[in-house]
Amino acid sequence: MSEAIIEAVAVEKSYPQPDGTRIQVVGTTNLAVETGKIVALLGPSGCGKSTLLRILTGLSQPSSGTLLWHGKPLDGQAPNVAIVFQSFALFPWLTVIQNVEAPLEAKGVPEVERRKRALRALDTVGLDGFETAYPKELSGGMKQRVGFARALVVEPEVLFMDEPFSALDVLTAENLRNELLELWLSKKMPTSAIFIVTHNIEEAVMLADRVMVLGRNPARVRSDFNVRLKHPRDRKSARFVELVDYIYKVMTEPDTEHTLPDAETTAEIILPTGGLAKDTFKKQEAPIRTARYQMLPHARVGGIAGLLELLRDRGGREDLFRLSEELVMDVEDLLPILEAGVLLGFALLKEGDVQITPKGIEFADADIQRRKVLFREAALEHITILKQIDSILKRKADHSINDEFFHDILDEHFAEDEVQRQFETALNWGRYAEIFDYDREKNLLIQTEPPPTPDAPVTTAAP
Repeated sequence: MSEAIIEAVAVEKSYPQPDGTRIQVVGTTNLAVETGKIVALLGPSGCGKSTLLRILTGLSQPSSGTLLWHGKPLDGQAPNVAIVFQSFALFPWLTVIQNVEAPLEAKGVPEVERRKRALRALDTVGLDGFETAYPKELSGGMKQRVGFARALVVEPEVLFMDEPFSALDVLTAENLRNELLELWLSKKMPTSAIFIVTHNIEEAVMLADRVMVLGRNPARVRSDFNVRLKHPRDRKSARFVELVDYIYKVMTEPDTEHTLPDAETTAEIILPTGGLAKDTFKKQEAPIRTARYQMLPHARVGGIAGLLELLRDRGGREDLFRLSEELVMDVEDLLPILEAGVLLGFALLKEGDVQITPKGIEFADADIQRRKVLFREAALEHITILKQIDSILKRKADHSINDEFFHDILDEHFAEDEVQRQFETALNWGRYAEIFDYDREKNLLIQTEPPPTPDAPVTTAAP
């Protein structure tokens, strides 16, 4: 077992609610970042990946548990880490070299020394010659290289990367992945470990020595294993495809426990040895409750309809890995659509495949108006918040209600940043199904007449 640089010991993150309880977004978790390894953290959107990254970097304090640096509690000190962000986060008024020098200047490094280190970092990532350019003159890939150089210039012991390639086009992202791997394998990077948060399953299997898959509500480690494949890795090899397919199953079937096929070993959670201070594990003052309210996947109706049409054309069933590959979609984009189809009763997920249901076939074959009727029926049968809205609007004398009421309901079950996303998804589905209309100026939900049921269903739907 390699030496652990960072260890999270029983860390947990929760947020206080108006009623005095706390919503738990990261469940009690143990994990370690080890010397000489690339660790990839995967999970569905909103599961807590970035929250866990912020805890590991010291940017966010856990509600309970402790963070160890080389076996000792941090005690408020900043660990020697750096972060590469998804959004580039460059200062537009500074040149490339000034952007790279910025963290060194903040640390008080003398001007001559920081200029030497910045030039060396830019040369490492292949940006020599662009020192005096401004961010607006650079392509997306070049901006991210500046982000890499800025992170490497501080010579971090652990380099953290928060979905660093997701804002780039497919070819640029692939090129940067290969360059990152080349720098790592050739030991040209002044760092001992890399921790990358990603939603791209193939990216994780291609880069990482170890993969961790998170579940959500609250975030918890559902799978943790070593990728025992030599570099360079072949995407078409049987073992590569097998690992990708396994991760798809873990992420799309959260209520099923899956066994990694023919695993040589699974990565063990490293627990601290020796004594810890008595206050290592903080007591939670307020009661903790996890989000038991139904979480809607953030998918639009058009995406759900497109998936069902595709499955109908393919004979009703398709392998998730193959489907994602053919659609050129990351799991971050495909998974919410799949989850929405399953939640509405239009599709099933089984053994890494997605299968259309009889209701899904009826929806795929229907015309526009019939689809609205079917979607409305499914939504009022399966979606809790839409059933609540429909019920309240029917009982109100004026058949309208302020949206703040539902924000308050959601606020009892979700963290603040998730509340608006949940409401917007419910709004999109409810308006499409003609369960209600929405007046944004007055913030009012207003009951509408249900879509008329055609005398006979008409086939051949519009795309």
